[in-house]
Amino acid sequence: MAKLVITCAVTGAETTREQNPNLPITPAEIAGSASEAREAGAAILHLHVRDAEGNPTQDLDTFRRAIDLIRAKCDIVIEVTTGGAVGMSLEERMQPLQLDPEMASLDCGTVNFADEYIVNTLPMMRECAATMKKRGVRPTLECFDLSHVDAAATLIEEGLVAPPFHYGIVLNVPGAVRYGEDTLEFMVRRLPPGSFWTVIAIGGRVALRAARASAAAGGFIRVGLEDNVWYAKGQLAESNAQLVEQAARVAADAGREIATPDDVRQMLTLG
Repeated sequence: MAKLVITCAVTGAETTREQNPNLPITPAEIAGSASEAREAGAAILHLHVRDAEGNPTQDLDTFRRAIDLIRAKCDIVIEVTTGGAVGMSLEERMQPLQLDPEMASLDCGTVNFADEYIVNTLPMMRECAATMKKRGVRPTLECFDLSHVDAAATLIEEGLVAPPFHYGIVLNVPGAVRYGEDTLEFMVRRLPPGSFWTVIAIGGRVALRAARASAAAGGFIRVGLEDNVWYAKGQLAESNAQLVEQAARVAADAGREIATPDDVRQMLTLG
């Protein structure tokens, strides 16, 4: 099996400090949390940023400040979001690509998001993929549904995404596909041969189960306060690093070596 890559999503767009007071919000806090996550074993940072009021933003200058601070602290691979937050336009969501990050998420279809929804039509996906290709940004093809896997295949067939392929299998979003080991296995079997994939399981009830299933099946793991504010039942996570440490123990129990940022750069031919 390949080395196991741990991605840490330290902030997200929806998590609040009311849910977990340890959520990093400012660029400096995000950079500090990213550095701690890297020290704990994370190789990729999934990056959202917030404005001065703590609301999600795709503001280019805020992303630039956060990235500069992260780069000054550690060598973690930075994957910016183009999913943004509910209600954002595609143009707004794509702004961070102007900074030429090594990686970026690419949502592969429209999805329910609790009582809201995020729209990703095929033309929107094509535009996002074409921009990433032009700027040399490696996409993580985020799939919340089986149809998203097939939509991603369309981008590949049209030459908008080149190998090596990296998928994010996102399960347990409220209103979308629930997590189950059989569901994860089925979606992974539909990926192109040789693809890399990361399980992204939302919520404390399934996060650890999903991490263990992914480690055993040769996949990667994403953790972080964006996806799950809990460390254990009834116990809030003290930090993103604590969740990364937990994922690292899962990897060790599965006999998987943890990848470094440079390993990721080699696996996914970044840069």
